[in-house]
Amino acid sequence: MTDTLPTHDDVRRAAERIRPVAVVTPLIESALLNEELGGRLLIKCEMLQKTGSFKFRGAYNRISMIPEAERKKGVVAFSSGNHAQGVAAAAKLLDTPACLIMPSDAPAMKIANTRAFGGEVILYDRFKDSREEIGAKLSRERGSTLVKPYDDPGIIAGQGTIGLEIAAQAKAMGIVPDAVLAACSGGGLVTGVALGLSADLPGTTVHSVEPAGLDDMARSLASGKLERNDPAARTICDALMAPTPGDITFAVARQRVKSGFAVTDAEVKKAMAAAFRHFKVVIEPGGATTLAAVLTGKAPIKGRTVVVVASGGNVDAALFQEALAQA
Repeated sequence: MTDTLPTHDDVRRAAERIRPVAVVTPLIESALLNEELGGRLLIKCEMLQKTGSFKFRGAYNRISMIPEAERKKGVVAFSSGNHAQGVAAAAKLLDTPACLIMPSDAPAMKIANTRAFGGEVILYDRFKDSREEIGAKLSRERGSTLVKPYDDPGIIAGQGTIGLEIAAQAKAMGIVPDAVLAACSGGGLVTGVALGLSADLPGTTVHSVEPAGLDDMARSLASGKLERNDPAARTICDALMAPTPGDITFAVARQRVKSGFAVTDAEVKKAMAAAFRHFKVVIEPGGATTLAAVLTGKAPIKGRTVVVVASGGNVDAALFQEALAQA
């Protein structure tokens, strides 16, 4: 597999691969919240995807592209949790052994679910160890295929199927979104969504949303070069802590992502509570960043139609309860 940039056609091919197994997640809205905001806000509910996050899409697409003889040797992946779950579940469906390298401080739910899907879990210290080095070493030793979390054309194309669905659902509702917001860590989701939207909604702008202090994509888009996060930066958005955008994802983002927003942990908690109150859904911190960007006014919505991708719902109960209590 080459590192050439993925295209809209790659996204369409990915949609064919995942159609038999993936969920077409709904696009929902709240009349009361729309009235309060003075615009139309729709949530793409990827927390209802298999494994509780969008990551299943890219994982299944990428693993299914591995030649069968190679696939039997297994796959290795590193992830804070959602990619790990997606890879474990996709590998199980494709009868492929999966080894997942996860940070020891990942949410307990994500670790437990990854094991429940049949994945072998190896824990590491995200602040001291290099998951890339561990993954490369295991891949060499086992002869397995390394399935990267974001900087891979097959992964990006799989995530891009969300964009295809948004475009089709918006058309069925008779609307043309002004903007679509997607959470960003390494950039696989936001660039995939942008590719998926590009043919049917070329006038819709796409924006990344990241935790404050970890907004490397926003800063990279502004400067035109890859920017890195401070290794000391921390956030409750465990899924959004990549140190810098990927080479492939940044190349796509420079062409198709207009700008980025950053939100604080406090704003994220308020958004998690608002999602529960207005939409009756559970969104994990990283997935609530997009809603937070709208609720805080950082992403304008008055007089506009905005779609936010709620990328996942895998949050430990204690943190979710804390968000509700603080709201």
